[in-house]
Amino acid sequence: MDLARPAVALITGATSGFGAACARRFAAEGISLVLAGRRIDRLEALQRELSAVPVHLLPLDVRDRSAVAEVLAALPPPFDAIDVLVNNAGLALGLEPADRVDLDAWETMVDTNIKGLMYVVRAVLPGMAARDRGHIVQLGSVAGTYPYPGGNVYGATKAFVHQLSLNLRADLVGKNIRVTSVEPGMAETEFSEVRFEGDRDRARAVYAGLQALRPEDVADAIHWAITRPPHVNVNRLELMPTMQAFGPFAVSRRPAS
Repeated sequence: MDLARPAVALITGATSGFGAACARRFAAEGISLVLAGRRIDRLEALQRELSAVPVHLLPLDVRDRSAVAEVLAALPPPFDAIDVLVNNAGLALGLEPADRVDLDAWETMVDTNIKGLMYVVRAVLPGMAARDRGHIVQLGSVAGTYPYPGGNVYGATKAFVHQLSLNLRADLVGKNIRVTSVEPGMAETEFSEVRFEGDRDRARAVYAGLQALRPEDVADAIHWAITRPPHVNVNRLELMPTMQAFGPFAVSRRPAS
């Protein structure tokens, strides 16, 4: 992406974690923002914080197919000319083994991580194709590559993100549209708190003794990918904490000093 000209980025799941970190990183480069998320109070707080750049808010649940199509079709200029999509909205629920899992949790993950992702891509991609430019960044996970007990459907949804990204590239050959799957390892955000339904002690234990990735680390990697020369497409970015190898149980933990 040529940052010498005005640019617009749409970020889903912008109310926390990787999404909010991307908003801050992009704003520092003068990129205009379309911020989507379910918690309007957090979106408004982020808009106030990033007042140096134009920001358009979209209170939106990506699972709502008709709402995604409607609000993205109605974006006002210049926010309608999206150069970068950070398809970040997603979640994990529970760590129960497959024979005991709550089926509603599986459905919520599929509806958000797969179907919501598809709805946003399908709404944004025609405009990128018409302008013959754009970059789609999809938030995957190392869980899509390295299985672990209890990862079941969450890992499967992230494998979908990886494969869809590659298949989009196949469809877009000949167009100036890039696609990148960004696949972090253990990162300390609200992720585990959501997974464990607000149990903060259990969530904190996930990262005990480990210097996990920060949201800013992932945002920096995404910014790097979108600022490569126009002829370079980064297909996949996998990043982990130095003390993690492969899945979430292959980690080295040190006692707190």
